Amino acid sequence: MTTPADRPAATGPLAGLKVFDMTRVLAGPSATQILGDLGADVVKVERPGQGDDTRKWGPPYIRNAEGENTTESAYYLSANRNKRSITLDFTKPEGQALARRMVARSDIVLENYKVGTLKRYNLAYEQLKDEFPGLVYCSVTGFGQTGPYAPRAGYDFLVQAMGGIMSITGEPDGDPQKLGVGIADLMTGMYGLVAILAALRHRDQTGKGQHIDMALLDTQVAWLSYAGQYFLTSGQQVPRMGNAHPTIVPYEAFPAADGYVILGVGNDGQYTRFCEFAGRPDLATDLRFTTNEARVNNRLELIPMLREIISQQPRDHWLTGLATLGVPCSPINRVDQVFEDPQVKARGMEIEMPHPLAPEPIHLIGSPMKFSETPVDYRHAPPTLGQHTDEVLTEWLGLDPEAVSKLRSDGIV
Repeated sequence: MTTPADRPAATGPLAGLKVFDMTRVLAGPSATQILGDLGADVVKVERPGQGDDTRKWGPPYIRNAEGENTTESAYYLSANRNKRSITLDFTKPEGQALARRMVARSDIVLENYKVGTLKRYNLAYEQLKDEFPGLVYCSVTGFGQTGPYAPRAGYDFLVQAMGGIMSITGEPDGDPQKLGVGIADLMTGMYGLVAILAALRHRDQTGKGQHIDMALLDTQVAWLSYAGQYFLTSGQQVPRMGNAHPTIVPYEAFPAADGYVILGVGNDGQYTRFCEFAGRPDLATDLRFTTNEARVNNRLELIPMLREIISQQPRDHWLTGLATLGVPCSPINRVDQVFEDPQVKARGMEIEMPHPLAPEPIHLIGSPMKFSETPVDYRHAPPTLGQHTDEVLTEWLGLDPEAVSKLRSDGIV
């Protein structure tokens, strides 16, 4: 068993905070992974013998020294770094009592069970708040704790559909499309994290914790952002435009001679420089196209001309030349090309961590947060199921090996 003295000290700004993490799948775990990256001691609470559903969401899985699949899926690995896993059956009275003892040591509790589930086990916020008045307790559900949909289970795909993002994603004459990652889940985790940090600030000032009610659907509606505001302002549905932009032109993908490039002209000066580089300065002085508003109104005339111009030269001609002029332009990278990009490499966005089931360090996506004084560190690879049960119960609650052994034999941990 690793002891506290053996582990590197957390360097992040949340070092010293304890998190009782009762979440699984993606929205909650993505938030607690960030808390762990920021230095908090995150204990992931999992059902004995089963654990987080995403452990089985593969392939691909980590492969062992013999090249065989293990129990750790890539999906699970993506959201569970910098945590320690314990197994705990809180459906049993003894498990509930143990959970409450751990809550007593915690600053933050996160959970993503269906509304009312934890109340059956005396672990709902209203059952804890009086005993632990400084507790910050965050619930993540599909539809929130109130409203007609509150009892329903919520999933990212359903919420992307219900929340409007699929109606504006995809080609104009194609089928509605979800995004390629569970963005409603991830954004709910992100908003939840912001709320937790704000609640900690309030607690530090007043001593009072509070309940945070996070819903996937609320979050999806919120991050419709300017697309949602487009409707609220105009009363019109935002058009589905594929890679184009409803209010900026040119701002889309164009075929070059040997592949696609993204041209993202954000102002009239950039447009003028693009036209000069493209050998068509007349398109910058043509009154149909001199301003962004004019280009939006006349996109059907402009875009075919730009597609013809850009198709005459290879990608590197545009990427290199326009970057020099400060005109936003980029390739469309595959995922493997992303991790080979020199900027991504320079920023440390791929990391390696040793893992108990892998013969070599596993590769993970790094944190995007760069601090000058309290840097993110990488202390724990995504844990195996129950990997730290003995360690955490000893460290948090002072249980001796005999007591932990008894809990295990009784099926509590």
